[in-house]
Order: sequence, then structure tokens, then C-alpha cells
Amino acid sequence: MNRSALNLWVGIFVIGGFAALLFLAFKVGNAGESSLRDTYSVTAHFDNIGGLKPSAPVKSAGVLVGRVSAIRYDTKKYDAVVTLRLAKAIPFSSDTTASVLTSGILGEQYVGVETGGDPEVLKEGGEITHTQGALVLEKLIGQFFLSKSQESAPPAK
Repeated sequence: MNRSALNLWVGIFVIGGFAALLFLAFKVGNAGESSLRDTYSVTAHFDNIGGLKPSAPVKSAGVLVGRVSAIRYDTKKYDAVVTLRLAKAIPFSSDTTASVLTSGILGEQYVGVETGGDPEVLKEGGEITHTQGALVLEKLIGQFFLSKSQESAPPAK
């Protein structure tokens, strides 16, 4: 086999490898998205969303059940309004709770939803009223050090 034929086959092999990696990246990126084709939209108000971004996952019991479709600031209530696209195949009760959570210590943020016991279900345009904002690590550390410094301070005379 001459040198140019060998170079041609190596080039074809490398291009095929890149194409395979690209295909896998798209497949992994859309994993679980097939159940999210038919969705409905609900909103939730949060006092703090941390680093939550549009297209972040919405999970229930660790299972992907939707995506964050939009985030905006409410100038009347002075909080964040998060619009969620939830799978129609999974009915959530009207007393569902939503929390901004983090995957691992420094992982991505997502919205965790837990359904309640109300027989009435959320509908298109509904609102999740029971929410818990993101825990801000800096605030927790500050509160810890403040409480420790107050414990160790000598009593006033």
C-alpha cells in the first residue's frame, strides 16, 4: 500500500471517529427527551434561584419530568418567576412543591418537584405556590461563623 492510500484511510478513519463522537454527544444530550414532547406550562415564584438557567432539568424522584423554559423577574413581588414545561404524561397535583436543588456539591442546579395529595391536578398556565429557593452556600457559612462568634464572645458586664 503506498503512502497516499494509507493517508486517505487514516483520514477517513479519523473523520468517522469524530462523526461517531458527535452523534453520541447529541444522543446523550437528548437522553430522556422523548417523553417531553407533549408538555404543559406552569409557573413558580422563587425568592432565590441561584444559578438556575433556562433549559435546566425539572426532576421528580430523580427522574427527568420537564425543563425550565423561561426565567424572569417579577417587579411587583420582587422575586424570580420560573416557567416550567412538564410532561403531560405525568400528572402533578395542585399542591405540588418545587425547590431549586443542586446536583452534588458544585453541580448544576435544577428544579425538584414533589407532588402532594390533592386530587386536583396542575393544568396549562397553572402555578406551583409551594416553593423553596436555592440555598446559598455563602449565606450558610456566614450564619455559621456569626453564630460561632456570638457563642465565643465574653458576656457583657
